[in-house]
Amino acid sequence: MNAMNLAYDYPLLGAFWTIALIALGVIWLVLLFRVIGDIFRDRHMHGLAKTAWLFFVIVVPFLGVFVYVMARGGTMAENEMSRGHPEAGRSAQDQMQSSTAEEQSTSAELKTLSNLRTRGDISVEEYDRAREELLHH
Repeated sequence: MNAMNLAYDYPLLGAFWTIALIALGVIWLVLLFRVIGDIFRDRHMHGLAKTAWLFFVIVVPFLGVFVYVMARGGTMAENEMSRGHPEAGRSAQDQMQSSTAEEQSTSAELKTLSNLRTRGDISVEEYDRAREELLHH
């Protein structure tokens, strides 16, 4: 009878290296496609430069991607930010809404102060002091 030792035939360290190499391969493919996508989306790079970078990245992928990231890594980040992320847009929208709400609140308080001064409930000096506090707060 022939005994099967399947688990013992593939040691734990071998499984670790296999998982590590698969992970590195996936990371490499993601980086490669991000570089190719950045080449196509870059508005500042013209046709000949895009063609040259694509040729370099496709013909010599490891060296091409390495050189591209070293040469244009900063512009990759700028391009990504200029395209904007949903999170960045959401925070800008929230900030705009909160500043609009503050402006409306300040406007309402100024109107109330003006009405109090018109009715004679506060003096002109009190009005000026309260107005300055509101505008500089």
